Amino acid sequence: MSHPHPELGAPPKLPKNGLRVTPLGGLGEIGRNMTVFEYNGRLLIVDCGVLFPEEEQPGIDLILPDFTTIRDRLDDIDGIVLTHGHEDHIGGVPFLLRLKADIPLIGSKLTLALIEAKLQEHRIRPYTLEVTEGHRERIGPFDCEFVAVNHSIPDALAVAIRTPAGMVVHTGDFKMDQLPLDRRLTDLPTFAKLGEEGIDLLLADSTNAEVPGFVPPERDISNVLRQVFSSAQKRIIVASFASHVHRIQQILDAAHEHGRRVAFVGRSMVRNMGIARDLGYLRVPAGLVVDVKTLDDLPGEQIVLVCTGSQGEPMAALSRMANRDHQIRIVGGDTVILASSLIPGNENAVYRVINGLTRWGANVIHKGNAKVHVSGHASAGELLYFYNICKPKNLMPVHGEWRHLRANAELGAMTGVPKDHIVIAEDGVVVDLVDGKARIVGKVQAGYVYVDGLSVGDVTETSLKDRRILGEEGIISVYVVVDSTTGKVVGGPHFHARGSGIEDAAFGAVLAKVEEAIAKSAADGVAEPHQLQQLVRRVVGKWVSDTYRRRPMILPVVVEV
Repeated sequence: MSHPHPELGAPPKLPKNGLRVTPLGGLGEIGRNMTVFEYNGRLLIVDCGVLFPEEEQPGIDLILPDFTTIRDRLDDIDGIVLTHGHEDHIGGVPFLLRLKADIPLIGSKLTLALIEAKLQEHRIRPYTLEVTEGHRERIGPFDCEFVAVNHSIPDALAVAIRTPAGMVVHTGDFKMDQLPLDRRLTDLPTFAKLGEEGIDLLLADSTNAEVPGFVPPERDISNVLRQVFSSAQKRIIVASFASHVHRIQQILDAAHEHGRRVAFVGRSMVRNMGIARDLGYLRVPAGLVVDVKTLDDLPGEQIVLVCTGSQGEPMAALSRMANRDHQIRIVGGDTVILASSLIPGNENAVYRVINGLTRWGANVIHKGNAKVHVSGHASAGELLYFYNICKPKNLMPVHGEWRHLRANAELGAMTGVPKDHIVIAEDGVVVDLVDGKARIVGKVQAGYVYVDGLSVGDVTETSLKDRRILGEEGIISVYVVVDSTTGKVVGGPHFHARGSGIEDAAFGAVLAKVEEAIAKSAADGVAEPHQLQQLVRRVVGKWVSDTYRRRPMILPVVVEV
């Protein structure tokens, strides 16, 4: 198995008979999925998603793929294929189309409807091409065939990309539920035909590669939800992804069966469920869904609220309810259902929300104590089955953290893919398919691009480090006035601390040290304000570290008079 090395440099020129694969997101992480394919100078992009921030990225709203490697080649892009409508696959599209609005978007009906609604908020009217399973479309030099796959959102597609360099199959996110709610199975016969034709490179979903066996069918959840609804005495509040149409359908069915009314809470939930209903993907009995404003007129035992926040997102409706920062107040006896699995990295945030809800008396039902969610990703048993059908000549695990990628690679090897034909890459690592062999040939820039409010890319790792220091250690401001002629201190030093846990009065112990250091500096002929500021920072920082074992941000201000 080949894997990236730190010494990788820029990739060489792509051979004429080669196909280049450059993942810009989704490898080594769950989210930010984006892969660029290049043949004969033309580019095809599969997915363009976002990653949601973790606790060590304070103030960040979204994390985008790095478009640097394609920014100067926007005219070479023949299209963006979107495998399905989840945020980690379509959320970055508006930011890419800001650079060039007329790049064609190719996807299924529901996927395009979801991204068009999102783009409308960005005032972008895209050029779209709707495709369905079995559809074959030529996009520049890329001959694309779309294949139905089962996932936790309707209308998901895999794509087979044919070029003279060979055929590449990108699964997108998929599983092999044999009893799907919408009766739309993963199209194994078509994958078998592609395997017989010859899949030169398979990019396969790795999310559940560590999980043995098969994912339980979605239908199993319906009975659990009925039991929860039967025992609930007051309101039921369900938190789910705003695009999880199948789960919301099960909630609607259970609510209708138990005589409850449903209200959607949150802009994205209202928007997406409206789209799914209008397109026929969500069946809503007449009178079942009501406006949240009318709930005051209904008793608690007749109410179901469906909101976002199942991943503990701080600004989502459920987190705000847990913090008593929402118009909907949790009361004793409410039942809260977290109808999703935990995305790696979100565990602390989710359990913080669960504790907050429990504090106010809610009965919280989640995957840890009830079967209220099944994964949308194939487990190890399904992947083995899939590889035996597809018989890929080369395998590149995608969509997963390192442990998932490596587990998926091992599964491929077990089914007969030669180990030297399995590529474990990471974001930015360039893989060329030449003469039937996939090889790592170099690396391009593929770092995190942070979205903070209206700012895109302005926040750097250095900025985040400063934010973490401010949040964890606080800040100490030091103001000193010096004589511009003699360099002696004529005012201060004055100290002001915030969040450091150090009282202002305690800084009397370091006053003499600062004055002594500045006096010595003046005697040595060093009196430039910037140099004095660095001196003050060092003196105060050492004192704080020695005395309190803390490392707050030191902000020195030296003024000459």
